[in-house]
Amino acid sequence: EVQLVETGGGLVQAGGSLRLSCVVSEGTFVEYDIGWLRQAPGKEREVVFCISRSDGSTDYSESVKGRFTMSSDDAKRTVYLQMNSLKPEDTAVYYCAAGLCGSPDYEYDYWGQGTQVTVSS
Repeated sequence: EVQLVETGGGLVQAGGSLRLSCVVSEGTFVEYDIGWLRQAPGKEREVVFCISRSDGSTDYSESVKGRFTMSSDDAKRTVYLQMNSLKPEDTAVYYCAAGLCGSPDYEYDYWGQGTQVTVSS
C-alpha cells in the first residue's frame, strides 16, 4: 500500500521556522522521487522542493531559495522540509508526493493528506 504521511504543520509568526516530516511507505520510497508541493487559497499548486532517489540531488522553487531545505533519512524512510525565515506568503497546505523531480505538480503519482502551514504577519 502506498502511503505518504505528513506531520509538522502549524501556526508560526513571520520570520519563524517549521520542519515538516513525511514518512513514506517502503516501496514508494525506493521507487520514486519525493517532492514537497504546496497550494495556497486561490493560487496554483507549486512544487516547492524535490529530492531525487537516484543521486540525492534536490530541485527547488526560486520562491524558497535560501530559506527552505529538504533532506532525507533513508533508514526512517522519511523526508523533511526545513522552513526558515517564513513569510505570510508561505501560508499554504503542504503536500508530500511521489513522482519524478522536474515534473509538473499534476504528474506526481501519489500524495499525502497535506498539512496546513500558516504564517502570521
